[in-house]
Amino acid sequence: MTAERIESLLAEGIRTLAGGPAAAGASGLDAQLLLAAALAVPRAQLHSHPEARATTAQAAGYRQLLARRAAGEPLAYLTGRREFWSLELAVTPAVLIPRPETELLVERALALGPAEARAADLGTGSGAVALALARERPRWRLLATDVSAPALAVARANAAALGAGNVEFRQGSWFEPLAGERFELLLSNPPYVAADDPVLEEPGLRREPRLALTPGGDALAHLRILARGATAHLTPGGWLLLEHGATQGAAVRGELEAAGLAHVRSHRDLAGHERMTEGQR
Repeated sequence: MTAERIESLLAEGIRTLAGGPAAAGASGLDAQLLLAAALAVPRAQLHSHPEARATTAQAAGYRQLLARRAAGEPLAYLTGRREFWSLELAVTPAVLIPRPETELLVERALALGPAEARAADLGTGSGAVALALARERPRWRLLATDVSAPALAVARANAAALGAGNVEFRQGSWFEPLAGERFELLLSNPPYVAADDPVLEEPGLRREPRLALTPGGDALAHLRILARGATAHLTPGGWLLLEHGATQGAAVRGELEAAGLAHVRSHRDLAGHERMTEGQR
């Protein structure tokens, strides 16, 4: 087979993805990102040199990626990359893919935290939240924890790649790795989808780590643990910030108030859904 032109491969990719689980509006972008990954070039180069040609091996690799994407495999797992808070993060199937709505946790932490603070990101996954805060607040000392050793390996690699020297990583479930320490900020995007929710069977979510998506039959189980245990690990005046499901705001506010936290309030994401709730010790 002779070398194939970039523009022809892109057109083929759009046709392939148009009929798959990927949204039609995103199929063109997905095709570009997959081809850039297969060629190991920046996406802009596809537009500046559409007449360039891919080798037979590169074209074959691209078609394999297209087939997997058309079957519903998340784009981030195929490219191995995801942008969050303008940081390029490595992601693998060991971690939840960072979502734009989780940037609300970062925004609120930056708004609430003092110039110098200790902050803990519980259930860090890829390290997205902790590393975004580390970039914005180099004088903060951050602790990032996760029960999953493979997830922590991804987070540590991201920290090394970004040169984030003010983040420490520990393995363990929720408050266990904190060893009696106290923080000005506790943040978490815990699993909050009930195990029987049909959304978990959607093509993309079905491939993400179940451990990071659902706590089991009680969707609020982990949110409740975090709310009830926070005061023991917050300094006076410290804040707990929790991401949660779009319909869980009232329930989470109730949990924070029951735990004795003050100034409890929820914030909405760009879609208008109550996405995270905060409370102060």
